[in-house]
Amino acid sequence: QVQLVESGGGLVQPGGSLRLSCTASGFTFSMSPMKWVRQAPGKGLEWVSTIDTYSNTAHAASVKGRFTISRDNAKNTLYLQMNSLKPEDTAVYFCAQGDDRGQGTQVTVSS
Repeated sequence: QVQLVESGGGLVQPGGSLRLSCTASGFTFSMSPMKWVRQAPGKGLEWVSTIDTYSNTAHAASVKGRFTISRDNAKNTLYLQMNSLKPEDTAVYFCAQGDDRGQGTQVTVSS
Protein backbone atom coordinates (compact mmCIF):
# COMPACT_ATOMS: atom_id res chain seq x y z
CA GLN A 1 0.00 0.00 0.00
CA VAL A 2 1.46 3.30 -1.12
CA GLN A 3 1.84 5.80 1.71
CA LEU A 4 3.12 9.35 1.25
CA VAL A 5 3.46 11.72 4.19
CA GLU A 6 4.30 15.37 3.58
CA SER A 7 5.69 17.79 6.15
CA GLY A 8 7.45 21.13 6.39
CA GLY A 9 4.70 23.53 5.41
CA GLY A 10 3.84 26.67 7.32
CA LEU A 11 3.45 30.43 7.24
CA VAL A 12 6.29 32.39 5.69
CA GLN A 13 6.77 36.00 4.60
CA PRO A 14 7.24 36.87 0.93
CA GLY A 15 10.85 36.27 -0.05
CA GLY A 16 11.26 33.56 2.56
CA SER A 17 12.13 29.89 2.21
CA LEU A 18 10.70 26.54 3.21
CA ARG A 19 11.76 22.95 2.64
CA LEU A 20 9.05 20.36 2.22
CA SER A 21 9.66 16.68 2.84
CA CYS A 22 7.72 13.60 1.78
CA THR A 23 8.39 10.23 3.35
CA ALA A 24 7.36 7.31 1.16
CA SER A 25 6.57 3.67 1.87
CA GLY A 26 4.77 0.73 0.29
CA PHE A 27 6.65 0.77 -2.99
CA THR A 28 10.22 0.79 -4.30
CA PHE A 29 10.98 4.48 -3.91
CA SER A 30 14.34 4.41 -5.70
CA MET A 31 12.70 3.01 -8.84
CA SER A 32 9.83 5.51 -8.95
CA PRO A 33 9.64 8.91 -10.58
CA MET A 34 8.16 11.36 -8.09
CA LYS A 35 6.53 14.75 -8.33
CA TRP A 36 5.16 17.65 -6.35
CA VAL A 37 1.80 19.16 -7.19
CA ARG A 38 -0.11 21.95 -5.47
CA GLN A 39 -3.62 23.23 -5.14
CA ALA A 40 -4.29 26.88 -4.44
CA PRO A 41 -7.56 27.97 -2.81
CA GLY A 42 -10.41 27.61 -5.27
CA LYS A 43 -8.20 26.23 -8.04
CA GLY A 44 -7.34 22.86 -9.51
CA LEU A 45 -4.20 20.81 -9.11
CA GLU A 46 -1.07 22.35 -10.61
CA TRP A 47 2.09 20.39 -11.41
CA VAL A 48 5.15 21.90 -9.72
CA SER A 49 8.18 19.62 -10.15
CA THR A 50 9.22 16.13 -11.21
CA ILE A 51 12.29 14.04 -10.51
CA ASP A 52 13.05 10.78 -12.27
CA THR A 53 14.97 7.75 -11.05
CA TYR A 54 18.23 9.25 -12.32
CA SER A 55 17.52 12.50 -10.42
CA ASN A 56 16.84 14.42 -13.59
CA THR A 57 14.45 17.23 -12.72
CA ALA A 58 11.84 19.44 -14.31
CA HIS A 59 10.02 22.43 -12.87
CA ALA A 60 7.00 24.45 -13.88
CA ALA A 61 7.80 27.84 -15.38
CA SER A 62 6.13 29.56 -12.43
CA VAL A 63 8.67 28.11 -9.95
CA LYS A 64 11.76 27.56 -12.10
CA GLY A 65 14.84 29.13 -10.55
CA ARG A 66 13.14 29.35 -7.14
CA PHE A 67 12.17 25.75 -6.30
CA THR A 68 14.39 22.66 -6.36
CA ILE A 69 13.16 19.08 -6.16
CA SER A 70 15.50 16.39 -4.85
CA ARG A 71 15.41 12.89 -3.42
CA ASP A 72 17.27 10.75 -0.91
CA ASN A 73 16.71 7.13 -1.87
CA ALA A 74 18.45 5.86 1.28
CA LYS A 75 15.79 7.63 3.35
CA ASN A 76 12.86 7.07 0.96
CA THR A 77 12.32 10.81 1.09
CA LEU A 78 11.43 13.43 -1.48
CA TYR A 79 12.17 17.12 -0.93
CA LEU A 80 11.12 20.47 -2.32
CA GLN A 81 13.32 23.43 -1.46
CA MET A 82 11.33 26.60 -2.01
CA ASN A 83 13.12 29.95 -2.07
CA SER A 84 11.99 33.50 -2.87
CA LEU A 85 8.43 32.56 -2.02
CA LYS A 86 5.59 34.68 -3.36
CA PRO A 87 1.99 35.06 -2.18
CA GLU A 88 0.88 33.19 -5.30
CA ASP A 89 2.78 30.13 -4.05
CA THR A 90 0.17 29.77 -1.29
CA ALA A 91 -1.35 26.32 -1.69
CA VAL A 92 -1.58 22.83 -0.30
CA TYR A 93 1.43 20.93 -1.57
CA PHE A 94 1.24 17.21 -2.30
CA CYS A 95 3.89 14.69 -3.22
CA ALA A 96 2.74 12.11 -5.72
CA GLN A 97 3.76 8.77 -7.16
CA GLY A 98 1.68 7.90 -10.18
CA ASP A 99 -1.93 8.54 -9.23
CA ASP A 100 -1.27 8.36 -5.48
CA ARG A 101 -0.89 11.48 -3.33
CA GLY A 102 -0.29 12.20 0.31
CA GLN A 103 -2.54 14.28 2.54
CA GLY A 104 -0.69 17.45 1.70
CA THR A 105 1.00 20.22 3.67
CA GLN A 106 -0.22 23.82 3.73
CA VAL A 107 2.12 26.59 2.59
CA THR A 108 0.98 30.15 3.21
CA VAL A 109 3.03 33.10 1.96
CA SER A 110 1.85 36.31 3.54
CA SER A 111 3.16 39.37 5.33
